[in-house]
Amino acid sequence: MENAGSPRILVTGATGNVGSEVVKYLSGKDIPFRAMVRSLDKAPKLPGVTFVEGDFNNKTSLENALTGVEKAFLLTNSSEFAEEQQLRFVDAALKVGVQHIAKLSQWAADVASPVRFLRYHAVVEQAIRDSGIAFTFLRPNLFMQGLLGFKDTIVGQGQFFGAIGDAKVSLVDVRDIAAAAGEALIHPGHENKIYDLTGPEALSHAQLAEKLSAALDRPVRFVDVPPAALRDMLLYAGFPEWQVDGLIEDYAHYHLGEASEVAPGVTDATGLKPRRFEEFTTDYARFFS
Repeated sequence: MENAGSPRILVTGATGNVGSEVVKYLSGKDIPFRAMVRSLDKAPKLPGVTFVEGDFNNKTSLENALTGVEKAFLLTNSSEFAEEQQLRFVDAALKVGVQHIAKLSQWAADVASPVRFLRYHAVVEQAIRDSGIAFTFLRPNLFMQGLLGFKDTIVGQGQFFGAIGDAKVSLVDVRDIAAAAGEALIHPGHENKIYDLTGPEALSHAQLAEKLSAALDRPVRFVDVPPAALRDMLLYAGFPEWQVDGLIEDYAHYHLGEASEVAPGVTDATGLKPRRFEEFTTDYARFFS
């Protein structure tokens, strides 16, 4: 039985890139909350955080993790099972009486999109709407921290790759996504809202390379490659085929200029201006050294 002092917020995906930043944000606000992990043995020790075991493939474990929770942050690992796992989570949340789900979605989520990731996010969004649970949909554009995936080639070769041409993307810092999520979980007024999360400007990948070069004080260049070549590179790097195909679809979406809009979602959700790419390069320069 839950007592009155038990944390009423649950964060899933708590050890991933975005989830760990949500954990930091809530901890920094001295907000008590639960963080769901698959194994308590691997849970870090953090003040104010109650870790609970939960498995997205097991509805009973989800119901146990969610019992007594009022607000939940929904995020799963990127996998070919993400849609069914998130739908299972929504069912569990409805069964135990969760009142509000803040879901990490994706820019331009749409059931009719040619991009598989955007379709599955839209399907889950609709399931949450249909459940009657209050929602906040966080739809971030391409993560600035996605450049960390090219760390080895940036460090070793001074270059990174993509199939995007000179199209611009309004990238967003993961820390701003976490702040938007945190505010939606802490404060009322975010119910049944959609926040399109971007940075303050749209940049081409060549411009990203220029700004990264300035921060590192050494040349870094962007190399545009055909989609087929990028696919081969990703497969060679060990990405599973389903994810490679999804990323190629993402790049085709970016190449069409469909991710260049600058939206006010970060400010609307947090009251703060989104971080510029220069701030990301300064703060993360050590990772590229």
